[in-house]
Amino acid sequence: MTPEFPSNDWLHARLAEPKGPVRVVIDTDAANEIDDQFALAWALLSPEALAIEALHAAPFSFAHRRAQLAQAPADAPPFNPPAEGMWRSHDEILRVLDKLGGEPHPPVRAGSEGYLPSATTPLHSPAAEHLIALARSGADDAPPLYVLVLGCPTNVASALLLAPDIARRIVVVWTSGYPSCAPHVNDSFNLEQDPHASRVLLESGVPLVYLPGFHVGAQLRLSLAEVERHVRGQGAIGDYLHQLFTHNPLWTILPVDTRTAYSWVIWDLICVAWLLDPAWVPSTLLPTPRLADDLRWQAVAHRPPMREAHAVGRDAIFNDLFRKLARGTRPAA
Repeated sequence: MTPEFPSNDWLHARLAEPKGPVRVVIDTDAANEIDDQFALAWALLSPEALAIEALHAAPFSFAHRRAQLAQAPADAPPFNPPAEGMWRSHDEILRVLDKLGGEPHPPVRAGSEGYLPSATTPLHSPAAEHLIALARSGADDAPPLYVLVLGCPTNVASALLLAPDIARRIVVVWTSGYPSCAPHVNDSFNLEQDPHASRVLLESGVPLVYLPGFHVGAQLRLSLAEVERHVRGQGAIGDYLHQLFTHNPLWTILPVDTRTAYSWVIWDLICVAWLLDPAWVPSTLLPTPRLADDLRWQAVAHRPPMREAHAVGRDAIFNDLFRKLARGTRPAA
């Protein structure tokens, strides 16, 4: 794929930190584990800053890691095919909306039932088509539609391949992988499931806010004690998030000894945090890397810029989430 990239000046302006209320689409593999549900709840409890226009279900599967998890039951739900993962995520989005209450709900759309077969072959889905329609619905000079990608970017990559013009109407906010300067293989779930889709984000010319999971998002670790004190009892959604924290679906393949103190990384909060207050997720503009065949970052001269996070304000982020859970269920729109 060799698109004409926008000018660096245009990308710099488009990648400026958001100010004021913004339009948002959230693309999520919500049934994967528990971080998506926390992120969805926080975003939907922040209507003063985020106008959530749609929730899209993403495919997911841990089948590619089965050999590394040989002790796990072969029929454990996380090993489901990506199509089943997408539909489970679709149902989980609806469950979170029900627990939050409030009307009307943002529209929910099913995403792709598989991963891209190549970096030039899109997959049609209601989510991809809905994203294209939403991106095109604004005026040419309107502020961008922010697309939070909380899983693999299959739906968004398909939309960009089907309608390359929307790259000038959206900003993609994606969490995965290592910082672009790191030498490690990006064995990140959000990146490695669909490497073709990951490459589309890097090669399409779409303004990209890249929030590394490892070393940055990994600091968003939440303890059981904090969940017991600040989440449980905060309405139906608080009790549901507590239940997820104490019955994590990933424990079927990654067992945790709950008899001792434990914590869990709530990775996807980082995408919501950057939109709510960019000071919570400090970032800078850096050249967009390429993704090599071995899933390592590859620096290339004269690449267009992306915005990349390098730190995270863990306490401020969780305090805002806890405050909004305590404030009550989602206000009616």
